[in-house]
Amino acid sequence: MKKNYMKISVLSVAAVLGVWILGSALNCFNPTFIPSVKDVLDAFWNLWENGYKGYPLMYHIAASMRRLGIAMVLVFIAGTALGIACGMNRKILAAVDPFIQFYRALPPLAYTLIVLWMGIGDGSKIMLLFLSGFAPLFIQVVFGVQKVPQDRINGARSLGAGNFVIFRDVILPSVLPDILTGLRTAVGVSYATLVAAEMIASASGLAWMVLDASKYIQYATVYAGIFIMGGIALLIDGGLKLLIRKAMPWQETI
Repeated sequence: MKKNYMKISVLSVAAVLGVWILGSALNCFNPTFIPSVKDVLDAFWNLWENGYKGYPLMYHIAASMRRLGIAMVLVFIAGTALGIACGMNRKILAAVDPFIQFYRALPPLAYTLIVLWMGIGDGSKIMLLFLSGFAPLFIQVVFGVQKVPQDRINGARSLGAGNFVIFRDVILPSVLPDILTGLRTAVGVSYATLVAAEMIASASGLAWMVLDASKYIQYATVYAGIFIMGGIALLIDGGLKLLIRKAMPWQETI
């Protein structure tokens, strides 16, 4: 089954790439807006050799990954801790949930107050990424805690387990799949929010590079930047899927 899945995935990508190459060769696409594969590869090689706006390509990649990494550590700590607390105590959930449900419906660019409070440095960008990733993880963890069978908890109590032992040996292992699944979703949402985050008076980062290149109609560079971002996203998601498989070998991931 996995081999067939991989074959279909490879064939679908190859088909789209083939249409792109053939369309460019037959002048079916406007090269200004859809550059040829060769132009995109040349732009990538130029970025690799010369960087962008005076900084190496790896500098921009590192800037984006640093912001995302710090935000995800904070999301994991806060989302897991508060999600478990709210899942175990409905009074805490009642106090916290209205605020989370309110802000998670807002588009990232609506968080203009963050810039007023934290300035235009990396702090506001990290906070923006944190807020975008916190809600998905929090909701998934709350759901995971609430679906832990009460019989499992009662069984542990009947064997003399205290609250801490029940948390450590019953609730935490039971909710682990939801924590990892929620983290995977949170990373995806926050990564997509990088564009909005790096629009805030930034001069570094992959998303900023793509946005800046688009202003000067450097669409080959835009495409190269998008493919770099997509490739990094695939690597991050692949690493998280591997982690989920290691932690839960019985559960199939897509």
